[in-house]
Amino acid sequence: MNSFLGINGIRFVALLLVQVIICSNINFLGYINPYIYIIFIFLFPIRDNRMVLLLSSFLLGMLIDMFLDSGGVHAAASVLLAYARPVLLKTSFGMLYEHQSIKFNNTEIGSLFTYISFGTLIHHLVLFSLEVFNISSILLILKKTLFSSIFTIILCILIIILFSRNKK
Repeated sequence: MNSFLGINGIRFVALLLVQVIICSNINFLGYINPYIYIIFIFLFPIRDNRMVLLLSSFLLGMLIDMFLDSGGVHAAASVLLAYARPVLLKTSFGMLYEHQSIKFNNTEIGSLFTYISFGTLIHHLVLFSLEVFNISSILLILKKTLFSSIFTIILCILIIILFSRNKK
């Protein structure tokens, strides 16, 4: 249990700090801004209590909102991503998820890419919809979602591969 708390606690704090200090200052062309803190939600252990995931996702989103002064949009998007996570896992990994035997450091890159892509698109669509909150700006929402999602997916996949793959 201490190892679980230690690894996830370090991951929580590290991703929070990297997001607030580095990634939030990246704003390329006004549309591209990576949100890598969602890696915490993606990599949260599958066998653990779902309520712990929802509460920690809310806490992570609220801390991001407090640092970035964004009014709760990150908390809402993070909780929705955590809530939709079982569906994403079942869609991406199939029988591995049903048998609760997914190890992210041993999965195929295609399944991991599908999981990260769908989750990122859901998160970003909710995030930017709540941020803009104007149906007449749907093209702006879609543009921000698409461009930020592409950049976030690339960074998330690279970070996961670099930090959680077994060295051969």
